[in-house]
Amino acid sequence: MTETAVPRSASGKRSKTAAYDQTVLVLQGGGALGSYQAGAFEVLQANAVEPDWVAGVSIGAINAAIIAGNPPETRSQQLRAFWEQISVTFPADQFSGLHPWMRSSFRQWSGMMSAVGGVPGFFRPALLQPFVQPWTLPSDTSFYDTAPLRDTLLQFVDFDRINRGEMRLSVGAVNVLKGNSVYFDSHEIEIKPEHIMASGALPPGFPAIVIDDVPYWDGGVVSNTPLTYVLHNASEGLTGDTLVFQVDLFSASGGMPETLDEVYARVKDITYSSRTRLNTDAFLERYRLRQTIRSLYERLPPEAQNDPDMRQCYSEAAHHRVSIVHLINHDSSGHSHSKDYEFSRVTMNEHWAAGRRDAEKAMRHRRWREPPPEADGLRVYDFSRD
Repeated sequence: MTETAVPRSASGKRSKTAAYDQTVLVLQGGGALGSYQAGAFEVLQANAVEPDWVAGVSIGAINAAIIAGNPPETRSQQLRAFWEQISVTFPADQFSGLHPWMRSSFRQWSGMMSAVGGVPGFFRPALLQPFVQPWTLPSDTSFYDTAPLRDTLLQFVDFDRINRGEMRLSVGAVNVLKGNSVYFDSHEIEIKPEHIMASGALPPGFPAIVIDDVPYWDGGVVSNTPLTYVLHNASEGLTGDTLVFQVDLFSASGGMPETLDEVYARVKDITYSSRTRLNTDAFLERYRLRQTIRSLYERLPPEAQNDPDMRQCYSEAAHHRVSIVHLINHDSSGHSHSKDYEFSRVTMNEHWAAGRRDAEKAMRHRRWREPPPEADGLRVYDFSRD
C-alpha cells in the first residue's frame, strides 16, 4: 500500500487500524464509572482510532450514542460536556484527597447524596417513594424517574445523524416480559432516545421503558457487555477482519475483601464483569469449526464444490479474523460499593484519567495493529495492567 493510499480518519490523521476491515468499540455498563470509557475514547480518537461501529449497554449505551451521534471533531468534547453536566461538585471536594480515610468517607457521602437527591440531567427521586406508599400500587416499580435523561440525550445526541448510518450503533436491553436480551441496532431500526434509556433502565432504581407496548430493562440484567452480540455478527462473516476495543468498567479479577463494604463492591465486580474469556472461547470454537468447513470444501473436486449444499456450507466458513484490545478499569482503590452511583466531579475526573492512562498503554503496543494469523482466528490483548 502506498503512502497516499493509507486510510485517514475524519480528523485527517493517518488511520492506525487500516489493516482491518472494521473497528468496533464495545462499552460495558457501570453507571458513574462510565467516564473511564470517555477518557479511553479520547485517547483512541487522538491516535486516529475511529470506530465504524459502537455497541454499548447501560451507561455504555449512553456514551455510545454520544459518540455515534456527533461528528468526529466534537465527540470527545460532547462526552466531556455530558459528564460534567451529570457530575456534581461538592464544597468538600477540596478535602477529599487529604487523607485515605477522608477520601473513603467522601465517596460514601457522595454516593449517598446521589441516592437521596438524584443526579442532574440523569435521574431524580420518584414523586412517591416505595417506602411511603403501599408496595402493591402499580406505580410502585422504581425509586427514581429518568425523564431528565431524555432531555439530556436530545441535548448531546443527534439522532438524525445516527439514523443516517454514518456509524453503526447497537445498544443492549432486556425484554421484561420474555426475559430475553434484545439489541436495538441502527442497521435494523430507527434509534430514538427511548432505546438508549431502555438500555440503562436498571431495576428497581429506574423504571422500565416501554417501546411499542413492550417494557424493557437495562441490558446488564442479562449481559453487561455487547461483546457476544458483536462477535456473533463477526462470526457470520458479514464484516471481514475486525478490531474490537472492549472497555470494561468492572474487573472479574480482584483480591479477597476485608470489610463488608469491600464485599458488596466485589460482588458488583463479579456480577457485572463481562466474562470476556468465556465469550471469546465460544467464538474461537465456532471459528475453528468454520475453518475446518472451509478446509474440507477447498479439498473437494470442482463438481462437488458446485453443489448448492456444499456452497451453502462454504458460505458459513471462516473468512475473517478478530483482535480484541481489552481495557479494564482496575482502578478501584478507595472506591466503595457505591462506585457505580457516586457522581462527584472529583471521582468522575479520576475515572476519566484512569481510562486515558490505560488507553495510552495500549497505544504504545504494536501487536494488535495487525490481524492475528489465520490459524489463530482470534487474539485478546489486555494492556490495562503493566
